[in-house]
Amino acid sequence: MITKHEQIIQHILTLEVGHKISVRQIAKKLNVSDGTAYRAIKEAENQGIVSTIERVGTIRIERKKKENFERLTFAEVINIIDGQVLGGREGLHKTLNKFVIGAMKLDAMMRYTEADSLLIVGNRIEAHELALNEGAAVLITGGFDTEDHIKDLADEKKLPIISTSYDTFTVAAMINRAIYDQLIKKEIVFVGDIYTPYDKSYYLYGKDKVKRWYELNEESKHTRYPVVNDKGSVVGMVTSKDIIEKNSEELIERVMSKNPLVVQAKTSLAYVAHMMVWEGIEVVPVVDKAYHLKGVVSRQDVLKALQQIQRQPQVGETIEDIVSNNLVASDKDEAVYYTEVTPQMTNQLGTLSNGVFTALITEASSRLLRHLKKGDLVVENLTVFFIKPVQIDSKLTIKPRLLEVGRIYAKIDAEVLNGKKVVGKGLIMAQLIDR
Repeated sequence: MITKHEQIIQHILTLEVGHKISVRQIAKKLNVSDGTAYRAIKEAENQGIVSTIERVGTIRIERKKKENFERLTFAEVINIIDGQVLGGREGLHKTLNKFVIGAMKLDAMMRYTEADSLLIVGNRIEAHELALNEGAAVLITGGFDTEDHIKDLADEKKLPIISTSYDTFTVAAMINRAIYDQLIKKEIVFVGDIYTPYDKSYYLYGKDKVKRWYELNEESKHTRYPVVNDKGSVVGMVTSKDIIEKNSEELIERVMSKNPLVVQAKTSLAYVAHMMVWEGIEVVPVVDKAYHLKGVVSRQDVLKALQQIQRQPQVGETIEDIVSNNLVASDKDEAVYYTEVTPQMTNQLGTLSNGVFTALITEASSRLLRHLKKGDLVVENLTVFFIKPVQIDSKLTIKPRLLEVGRIYAKIDAEVLNGKKVVGKGLIMAQLIDR
């Protein structure tokens, strides 16, 4: 018999993606207590079918497929950047495919802006409108608002328009970090990500007869099936070896192997693959804590998942990675480094972000210490002077200079030039770690 908890989960699954959910609404609709409704909604959140957003509420979202796990929904972006929804709430469940930093002219900006993307931009009303018309959501940095007709357009298009108090660089770094974290998590594959669910699995009841095994074998071409009792709990496994020379009218429960190997949804792919190889089995039942059959995982499922992992990217790129990759050492002087200011390095005004400026000085100083074989740098104190703003596409020269160095301590002065003009300076106090 289905429990109230399961009934609520099934009801939530029938709701449209984007539908707003409340404890009181569920309790009234299904005639359950508020406590039962609350616990079921939390379980639905754990299963990834609803998402709770501060100042917005709980909404039905589309459960993610594992292979798309590196993508975020706009609802998750709001939680990451502590944002506020200005319009287009019905689109919060949609998936973010990529984000674009709007630190360029409008025509150039629109070349990169496409449907299902996110435009990160400051207080540029025209850019907000153009992005929504292109099918992109909008994230306004610096705590700015937008005009009412833009909010109405967002509602009409069902595309979120979000505001955050963070600057563009910080927001981009936070989103990149979230994607990177999920890429790491994605590498850990569980049985729950790959198994064949109960309603699509082949299994036998203990009271079935041996001839039923032959019927399933003809239908599925499998030779190994889990055996369940009247309550749906796994009580055994039956294979071709068990039924050889047995009477077709014999009960399955009399020929099956008892106490079979089973796994749960949270069992890792590596563990179940190891089990299958060492035990020489092709199908393993997937059960819950009460031993109820949830589905099966086959050798084919495991092999397919292992092949999929090999095709997936194993690392993500953060803003710090972009800064590091763009920093090039001079051919003539190892203590001089060059970089070009790209759109990802700028703030909402189109100038070099303070955070990127700091990252450039730190990375150049770290490389200098490694070149001098002094060890790796751990910043203790950093003083930065921002002398002049740096425009997009500017070519910068970073010159770190070692002032003092000891066994575990270093002091470095760094100068940043745009052409021949000094645009900023930094003084780093750091500890050294032997490599």
